[in-house]
Amino acid sequence: MPASARPVDAPTLEHYLAASARSPIALRMVLGQLLRTLRKEAGIDAEAARRAIRGSEAKISRMERAQVTCKHDDVMDLLALYGVTDPDLLAHFMEMVRLARQPGWWHRYDGVLPDWCGKLIGLQEAASTIRTYEVQLVPGLLQTAAYAEAVMRRGYPLAPQEEIDDRVQLRMTRQNVLAREDAPHLWAVLDEAVFHRPIGGEQVMHEQVRHLVKMAKLDHVTVQIAPFDRPGCVAAGFPITHLRFDLTALPDIVYLEQLRDAEYLDKSEETDHYRSVLDGLAHASFTPQESLDLLQHSLS
Repeated sequence: MPASARPVDAPTLEHYLAASARSPIALRMVLGQLLRTLRKEAGIDAEAARRAIRGSEAKISRMERAQVTCKHDDVMDLLALYGVTDPDLLAHFMEMVRLARQPGWWHRYDGVLPDWCGKLIGLQEAASTIRTYEVQLVPGLLQTAAYAEAVMRRGYPLAPQEEIDDRVQLRMTRQNVLAREDAPHLWAVLDEAVFHRPIGGEQVMHEQVRHLVKMAKLDHVTVQIAPFDRPGCVAAGFPITHLRFDLTALPDIVYLEQLRDAEYLDKSEETDHYRSVLDGLAHASFTPQESLDLLQHSLS
């Protein structure tokens, strides 16, 4: 493939590496998307690609969709097939493969972390904007330790205290993403019902609201309350998380959590729909300043 036709160059790969180095999951997705783009640009079908790595077409699909961790030799064989010979590009791809195979920090909590939740943490680490709508609980990224413990105790009533402590520590560690210099913008819409459920008791809830006030004053955190008496605030009856990235290789992703599973949507028609739902909720809710005033008033 002639150099002019390549969809990536060394500076682009450097940007991808820098922007997603904290998240092996995001980097794996970037790598898969780049491999798919290179294959398409080279006019090579999945059958030829699978022969190059002595695998199956299903494996090519899983690699391109980041459903498996890519092996160094497989990626190098595919790049050779796609006509990528530039030493700088190959070096960047090798580094991308190496980092994508590293475990994220959250893997040390494997004992209490559901398989379907690890992906969310990795994506949040790489996101530029996190939009979330919560119906019953304060979003995890905004919970206090005491509130989180009360939530965990309700969700896992038979779990020993050590397990509850690990789950709370995981949740608190996840919040470090908001303390980074390059922290994502968190935009959270909370249904008014959240504040009518004194999880953990009145004192725990009081401290939780105080923490929300503190977080809502940060430049990169927006908090809105969706009141009961506005029809536009009942557009969704379940939690929604929408993730956006400063990486052109990554699409928007919507995360929908169920009791024992979660769904990740990345098709534009789906993510656009949920983004529209969140836009409607934000428009119908109290403004950020009105919401902050309401929270502060509740503390007096």
